[in-house]
This record gives sequence, C-alpha cells and structure tokens, in this order.
Amino acid sequence: MQTAAVFLLPNGTFFVELLIVFVLLFITSKFILPPLTKAMDERDADVRSSIEAAESARAEAAEADEERRAVIEQGRVEAREILSQAQATAEHARSEALATAQGEYDRIVSSAAAEVALAKTEAIESATPQLGTIVMGVVERVIGREVSPSAHQDLIDEGVAELRQRASAVPSGVTT
Repeated sequence: MQTAAVFLLPNGTFFVELLIVFVLLFITSKFILPPLTKAMDERDADVRSSIEAAESARAEAAEADEERRAVIEQGRVEAREILSQAQATAEHARSEALATAQGEYDRIVSSAAAEVALAKTEAIESATPQLGTIVMGVVERVIGREVSPSAHQDLIDEGVAELRQRASAVPSGVTT
C-alpha cells in the first residue's frame, strides 16, 4: 500500500526549486538588473536633459524673437527719422532754391527795368536835338512855306520840355 502523500507537506523537489528561484533572483538582481537600471537611469537623464534643452532653446528663441522685434521696431523708428530728416532737408533745399530763384528774378527784372529806362532816356536825349529840325520840316510841308527855327525857338524848347516831362511821367513798364 502506498502511503498517501499530503500535499500540504513539501517534498525535496520543492526546496530545490525554491533554491533555484532564489539563485535566479540573486543572479538577476546582481548581474542583470544593475545594467538595466543603469541604462534606464541614463535614458531618463537623457530625456530630462533633452526636455531641459528644449525648454532652454524655447526660452532663447522667445528672447531672440523679442530682440528681433525690438531691432525691427528700432529700424522702423530710425527709418522714419531718416525719412523725416530727408523731407526736411529737401523742403529746406527747395525753399532755398526758391528764395535764390526769386532773388535772381527780382535782380534780373530790376536790371532790365533800369536798362529799359536808360535806353529810353538815351533815345529821348539823342532824338531831342533832331526833333526841332524834324518838326520844322513837317511844319514847312504842312504850311507850304519856309519857317525860321530861330524865330520859333521858344516853341521848340517848350515842345521838347513837354516831351521830356511825358517820358519821365510814363511808368517804365507801360509804352505810349
């Protein structure tokens, strides 16, 4: 007869299996888990450093973007100032050119008016001595007889004086 084995009582194989499990557990914890743990820790450190580098890069990019915007705005302000200065300079140059041109125009007009007045005076002065002779010739033709200039010298002098008075009374820009 066979004795019945009580299943609650361990036999010898159980202890051997238990010993193998502990040996495998020891070998795993001593030789396999440390490199795995080290690799996982390194990977964790790499991931954390990558995340920190990404956050740092994001912060630097934001700073660079703000700096870029500030530089662009400063460039716009400088461009507006340069444009304003250029417009002011152009307006000043235009005003100076206009003033110079107006001065030159006034000088030329006054010079021309003086030349016209001088030419008019010279024409009257050159025509005056001959005017008496011409008038006497016209009177002789109209009357049909000879007229003596010495007898009527006072009338000739009076006519010449009136002609000079009219010439000096007429404005320089108006012709008669």
